[in-house]
Amino acid sequence: SLSNLALIYLAQRRHAEAERLLTRSLAIFERMLGPEHPTVAQTLDNYAALLHVTGRSTAADEAKGRADAIRAKHAGKKP
Repeated sequence: SLSNLALIYLAQRRHAEAERLLTRSLAIFERMLGPEHPTVAQTLDNYAALLHVTGRSTAADEAKGRADAIRAKHAGKKP
Protein backbone atom coordinates (compact mmCIF):
# COMPACT_ATOMS: atom_id res chain seq x y z
CA SER A 1 0.00 0.00 0.00
CA LEU A 2 2.84 2.40 0.80
CA SER A 3 4.44 1.78 -2.54
CA ASN A 4 1.16 2.27 -4.40
CA LEU A 5 0.47 5.51 -2.56
CA ALA A 6 3.99 6.65 -3.41
CA LEU A 7 3.22 6.15 -7.11
CA ILE A 8 0.13 8.32 -6.74
CA TYR A 9 2.24 11.00 -5.07
CA LEU A 10 4.81 10.71 -7.84
CA ALA A 11 2.10 11.24 -10.46
CA GLN A 12 0.91 14.28 -8.50
CA ARG A 13 4.50 15.60 -8.37
CA ARG A 14 4.56 15.34 -4.59
CA HIS A 15 8.13 14.10 -4.80
CA ALA A 16 9.22 14.45 -1.18
CA GLU A 17 6.22 12.49 0.06
CA ALA A 18 6.69 9.85 -2.64
CA GLU A 19 10.35 9.44 -1.73
CA ARG A 20 9.59 8.94 1.96
CA LEU A 21 7.06 6.23 1.16
CA LEU A 22 9.23 4.49 -1.43
CA THR A 23 12.26 4.31 0.80
CA ARG A 24 10.11 3.05 3.66
CA SER A 25 8.41 0.40 1.53
CA LEU A 26 11.78 -0.65 0.08
CA ALA A 27 13.17 -1.15 3.59
CA ILE A 28 10.12 -3.19 4.59
CA PHE A 29 10.26 -5.39 1.47
CA GLU A 30 13.99 -6.00 1.88
CA ARG A 31 13.53 -6.97 5.52
CA MET A 32 10.46 -9.16 4.97
CA LEU A 33 11.23 -10.71 1.57
CA GLY A 34 15.00 -10.41 1.31
CA PRO A 35 17.11 -8.04 -0.78
CA GLU A 36 16.97 -10.19 -3.93
CA HIS A 37 13.18 -10.58 -4.17
CA PRO A 38 11.39 -9.51 -7.40
CA THR A 39 9.12 -7.19 -5.39
CA VAL A 40 12.25 -5.36 -4.26
CA ALA A 41 13.22 -5.01 -7.93
CA GLN A 42 9.86 -3.45 -8.78
CA THR A 43 10.13 -1.02 -5.88
CA LEU A 44 13.67 -0.12 -6.97
CA ASP A 45 12.33 0.62 -10.47
CA ASN A 46 9.73 2.94 -8.97
CA TYR A 47 12.38 4.61 -6.85
CA ALA A 48 14.63 4.98 -9.91
CA ALA A 49 11.78 6.74 -11.71
CA LEU A 50 11.44 9.18 -8.82
CA LEU A 51 15.17 9.80 -8.73
CA HIS A 52 15.23 10.44 -12.47
CA VAL A 53 12.33 12.90 -12.29
CA THR A 54 14.04 14.78 -9.49
CA GLY A 55 17.29 15.11 -11.43
CA ARG A 56 19.35 12.49 -9.63
CA SER A 57 20.37 10.48 -12.69
CA THR A 58 23.38 8.74 -11.16
CA ALA A 59 21.37 7.44 -8.21
CA ALA A 60 18.54 6.50 -10.58
CA ASP A 61 20.94 4.47 -12.73
CA GLU A 62 22.26 2.68 -9.63
CA ALA A 63 18.75 1.78 -8.43
CA LYS A 64 17.75 0.63 -11.93
CA GLY A 65 20.95 -1.43 -12.22
CA ARG A 66 20.24 -3.16 -8.93
CA ALA A 67 16.67 -3.90 -10.04
CA ASP A 68 17.92 -5.34 -13.33
CA ALA A 69 20.45 -7.53 -11.49
CA ILE A 70 17.71 -8.93 -9.25
CA ARG A 71 15.53 -9.71 -12.28
CA ALA A 72 18.45 -11.35 -14.10
CA LYS A 73 19.02 -13.56 -11.08
CA HIS A 74 15.40 -14.74 -11.24
CA ALA A 75 15.16 -15.04 -15.03
CA GLY A 76 13.92 -18.44 -16.09
CA LYS A 77 12.77 -19.45 -12.62
CA LYS A 78 9.21 -20.64 -12.25
CA PRO A 79 7.18 -19.28 -9.35
